[in-house]
Amino acid sequence: MHDDEVTTDAALVARLVAAQFPEWAGLPVTPVEPWGTDNAIYRLGDELSVRMPRIHWAVAPLEREFAWLPRIAPSLPVEVPVPLAFAAPVEEWAWPWTVCRWVEGRHPSTEGGPYDDEQLARDLAAFVRAMRALDPAGAPTTAWPRPLHEEDELVRTNLELLADELGPVHDDVVAVWDQALTAPQLEGPPVWIHGDLSPSNLLLRDGRLTGVLDFSAMGLGDPASDHRVAWNLLPPAARAVFRAEVGADDATWARARGWVLLQALAQLPYYAERNPPLAANARHVIAELVAERASD
Repeated sequence: MHDDEVTTDAALVARLVAAQFPEWAGLPVTPVEPWGTDNAIYRLGDELSVRMPRIHWAVAPLEREFAWLPRIAPSLPVEVPVPLAFAAPVEEWAWPWTVCRWVEGRHPSTEGGPYDDEQLARDLAAFVRAMRALDPAGAPTTAWPRPLHEEDELVRTNLELLADELGPVHDDVVAVWDQALTAPQLEGPPVWIHGDLSPSNLLLRDGRLTGVLDFSAMGLGDPASDHRVAWNLLPPAARAVFRAEVGADDATWARARGWVLLQALAQLPYYAERNPPLAANARHVIAELVAERASD
């Protein structure tokens, strides 16, 4: 997926587990697909998972998860992959990795499924509110409080790269970004955020949100970051429910539009061939934003 990523396989994971955690030696190791963009995930037995960095920038977030996820997990309304063990680098594998609790469930889809979108919106809002309520004392910071205008050059570059891809909606997408740039900046203190709420990081059972994965971007940031899920997953009616449930004011909602568009415009050219499902979600986000603008 990335030009300089490191490959792993089940045999390597089994050897590393046996060497560092003999209590789990012999448990079956099964790759979990699709993998995330930064980590390879393996199921270890029935109740555990192994998280292996695939790229150098995934190491520091892994360490942050190990330090903080056990602390915040008891305050969250869903299951999370709490790290149980932290493996030090060895000759065969030069980066740390973790053993976590396995979280069961199925990912939601932008195409809907055997669940109620508006109930999912309420469940997501409850999770976001629980994150915001966490004690900020000593918490790690994220990049998300930075002003949108600092990303303007990158966005304009990607808009130019995607001119043919966007075709007749190119000007509409530019207008969405221009409007987002007028949004007031965050005035209050940053709050706890997950930082990457997307369909692949959400798990449902019996139609309800029961698990959230990948806390590598968690920390103190702009609450608008966690509102991106309103466009990368939820249809319009459920989006309105989510906004009401999280209590997003106009400024926060406008920044969220900007952040989700920025992300989509970065993902589409990078992942078009490297990760087609992620590129498809970027196209979905852009289409939702354009349709929303047309209906305003």
